[in-house]
Amino acid sequence: MKKIFRKLGYKIENYDFRLIVYVLLLSIIGVLMVHSATVNEVEEGLLDTTQKQILGVIIGLISMVVISLIDYKKILKFAALIFILNVAVLIYVKFAGTTYLGARRWISVPGFGTIQPSEFSKIAVILVGTAFLCRFRDKISTIPILLLYLAIAAVPCLLILVQPALSTTIVIFVTVIVMLYLGGISSRWVYGVSIVVAVLAVLLLFAVYQPDQAILNDLVEKNILRPHQLNRINAFFFPSEHRDLVYQQTNSIMAIGSGQFFGKGLNTTTYESVKNGNFLSEEQCDFIFAVVGEELGFVGSVLIIALIGLIVYECIRISRVTNYVGGVIIGCSIAALLGVQSFINIGVATLVLPNTGVPLPFVSAGMSSLVSSFMMIGFVLNVGLQRGRLELNRR
Repeated sequence: MKKIFRKLGYKIENYDFRLIVYVLLLSIIGVLMVHSATVNEVEEGLLDTTQKQILGVIIGLISMVVISLIDYKKILKFAALIFILNVAVLIYVKFAGTTYLGARRWISVPGFGTIQPSEFSKIAVILVGTAFLCRFRDKISTIPILLLYLAIAAVPCLLILVQPALSTTIVIFVTVIVMLYLGGISSRWVYGVSIVVAVLAVLLLFAVYQPDQAILNDLVEKNILRPHQLNRINAFFFPSEHRDLVYQQTNSIMAIGSGQFFGKGLNTTTYESVKNGNFLSEEQCDFIFAVVGEELGFVGSVLIIALIGLIVYECIRISRVTNYVGGVIIGCSIAALLGVQSFINIGVATLVLPNTGVPLPFVSAGMSSLVSSFMMIGFVLNVGLQRGRLELNRR
């Protein structure tokens, strides 16, 4: 292995094996949880959900290693092409994608399953955003360049929003804002956006607590807000009045609590379990944390959160040792994306946030999410390796 690294101009000492260990541990737990959540399901196709998850880990690992050995600066040269291809696929999904539970987000692959292009949009946006910010770093605080940056990011966001996939749109949007900060945008813009967000939050509360909710209903009539999204907002703010809409989150909390300290054990088969009692839908994905809490208890839940925290920390730590702004943006934006996505998933499962579907990185079922997460880690690993390459070149 040292010969391979040396031939590529890298130092193996700069390859962050700790990050790989954290990701592998989380992925192994994910496979166990997905198997437990789907053990009673009758699968169609060549592979069941657990086998797809294992295959996703294998493909993800290979992708991670390959990407980690490619100079990310070279990949950034093709960022625009990658972005355009992703947008083209999103447009295809809009008109010819596979629909499930009212959402058109997937491309069917006969005998294999589905691919969710929006998961790979996260990578495309990070790459094109990084390339853009590196090129226009000195001008990013000017209105024309800032608007151009936001317009580019808005293209995939809007295509994903109309699928609809609000949660994925939020994750990408937050990442886009974090990248702006990392790219060196003026503090005046940061303060200004903070004030706007605070005002919007106040307006949202005002709209929600209006007796007739005229503002929100008007947004629904104009198709800016969808009826099910309004229902979820109301269910979050008024759970006692919308018990039929928050029953999944309520059951999720009960499942997590029932696991107590050490949990009920893997593959719990009692009728009262979340997967056997039909208390949750999509427990293998959106509510996988409920399965973790029930079967692995408080200890398992803390372990999951700790591993996610360590992954985020390692991504930030690696990005801080690079002397190229592109590496900082890639590493920290990936850390932000994984952190925000994890917070949303766990927040929904514990009723801290309104119900919205987003996978828990490396744990939830879904090959697209799993592979894209591994690919992002590959980019972070290469950011760390580039420091070693620079040191070797100086010598």
